[in-house]
Amino acid sequence: MTDKPTLAIVGGTGTLGSGLARRLAAAGYAVILGSRSADKAAEAARALPTAAGGPAPRGMSNADAAKAADVVIITVPWETQAKILDEIAPHVTAKLVVDTTVPLVPPRVARVQLPPEHSAALTAQKRLGASVRMVSAFHNVAGHKLQTDEPIDCDVLIFGDDPKDRAIVADLAKAAGLRGVHAGPLANSVAAEALTSVLIGINRNYKVDGAGIRITGI
Repeated sequence: MTDKPTLAIVGGTGTLGSGLARRLAAAGYAVILGSRSADKAAEAARALPTAAGGPAPRGMSNADAAKAADVVIITVPWETQAKILDEIAPHVTAKLVVDTTVPLVPPRVARVQLPPEHSAALTAQKRLGASVRMVSAFHNVAGHKLQTDEPIDCDVLIFGDDPKDRAIVADLAKAAGLRGVHAGPLANSVAAEALTSVLIGINRNYKVDGAGIRITGI
């Protein structure tokens, strides 16, 4: 287990963040939950499972979690992304940052509404700077499904300019019980981010609980 990177999950007390934390901690990763409240993060970390012989999850402020980790996973809503990125920016230089943000704009969250940079991932890259190894993933998996031990019928599209960094995130997806699919450069993240709004509409129209995606033929 010592070869696994230490993970900070920024926004780790939310549904997606805590779901990823739960599965990755159970898979033996050293997980640090980040939150605006370090006390809230610590309380949530104590509730996470730990793999046999694995490190106990910890909780810290978002900035301290990012500072202490090798890989930083951002699981915050679009409306708070900029503020959170500014908090962690001094601590992520040259690190792998995995952005899961989808630019949902209430009340019409089932309508695709992209930012001027065309995607939340490109917005994050611009804000954090070129030194950050940015990868985008986990947009289309329902966070509440990660809270269970049930299999999830959903692939994870992984976007990033460096295939080696995408491979690291594919390993994280596999550890969380999902299949990671290399989907090209970071600019392609717009496809998965937009697809999230489409899936929200599908959930409503067909009254399903968290529709996902599956890539066939591979």
